[in-house]
Amino acid sequence: MCDSCGCQPKKTLQEQVEEVIGMIRPRLQNDGGDIELVGIDPDNTVRVRLQGACRGCPGAAMTLKMGVERLLKQQVPEVKQVVAVS
Repeated sequence: MCDSCGCQPKKTLQEQVEEVIGMIRPRLQNDGGDIELVGIDPDNTVRVRLQGACRGCPGAAMTLKMGVERLLKQQVPEVKQVVAVS
């Protein structure tokens, strides 16, 4: 907290993305999968690695775009897109 006004310091883009991924992770783990933040490119493209049952799953692309990307963009508007890396 800021001493002068009591406001919360603004989180970095990485911290915001990690927080949202932390919210998504339990859902994926319930299905035997997981997600790892690999990095964030200068253009705000988020790179993730799907793991476990999510890796190679036929529904992984849908999970990535309609789940992970949608939620990340909703919670962190600066995010341009989410791409999976292997």
